[in-house]
Amino acid sequence: MNLHNTVTAVILAAGKGTRMKSELPKVAVVLNESPLLIHVLRNIESAGINRKVVVVGYRKDIVTDIAKSFPGVEFAEQTEQLGTGHAVISAEKQLAPYTGYTIVACGDAPLISAKSFSELIELHKANGYSATVLSAKMDNPTGYGRIIRSSDDGSLLRIVEEKDASPEEKTVNEVNTGTYCFNTEDLFTALKQIGNDNAQKEYYLTDVIKIFRSLGKKVGAKTLANALESHGINSPDDLALAKQYIDKGLVGV
Repeated sequence: MNLHNTVTAVILAAGKGTRMKSELPKVAVVLNESPLLIHVLRNIESAGINRKVVVVGYRKDIVTDIAKSFPGVEFAEQTEQLGTGHAVISAEKQLAPYTGYTIVACGDAPLISAKSFSELIELHKANGYSATVLSAKMDNPTGYGRIIRSSDDGSLLRIVEEKDASPEEKTVNEVNTGTYCFNTEDLFTALKQIGNDNAQKEYYLTDVIKIFRSLGKKVGAKTLANALESHGINSPDDLALAKQYIDKGLVGV
C-alpha cells in the first residue's frame, strides 16, 4: 500500500565527492554490495514514497544507470554545483504543479531508515508545518549545520552552516542531517527568494527556513531516534565507519 501518495522524494545526487578519492560520482560508491544511491532509493520506497526524482550532475550517465533499476524514477539535471537550494530548483519542472509534499534527501546518506522518513512525514503533516528538518544529536557536531531552536518553546528558528556560525552557535550539538519534508508550494515560493550571501556563495536550502519564519509559517525539527543514521559518506573513512555500524547491527540497511 502506498502510504504517502502525496509525497515526492527529491534525491540530491549531483556531486563529485572529491574527498572520496575516486573518479566515480559519490553516490555510486559501493557500501555492502550496493551503491549509496540504491540504499537511499530503497529506504524511500520502503517508506511508501513511490515518486522519486534524482538530481544528477557529475557523470550523470553513471548515476542514471544506477537509479534506473527503480521503475519510474525521474531525473533532473543540476548543470552547475551552486548549492542545495539550487539543486532542488533544478527539479522544479518535475514538481510542478506544486501539490502535496516534497522530501529532500541526500544521495550520500544511505543509513536513514524507511521508518525515519515515515516519522518525518507524519510529524510534518500532524503539526501543519511548512518545513520539517530531520535532525540528529551528536557528540561531535563539527562540520554540520546547527539547529537553532527558540529558548521559549523549542521551535526551530534557523539552521546555521558551520562556516557562518558564531562561537556560541558552534556549541550546539543538534545538527541538520540534510533531510527535509516541505509543503511543495511553500518550498518553491521560498526558493525563489533565497540569495547566496554566505561564505560559500552558494544557494542554501536551509535559507528556506528563515524565509518561512519571516512569513510567520510554522517550521519544526524531528530528531532521529538513532543518530548514527545521519552518518553521511564524504570520505573513505566515512565509508569504513558506515560498514562498521552495519556489521555491528547498530543501523539497518
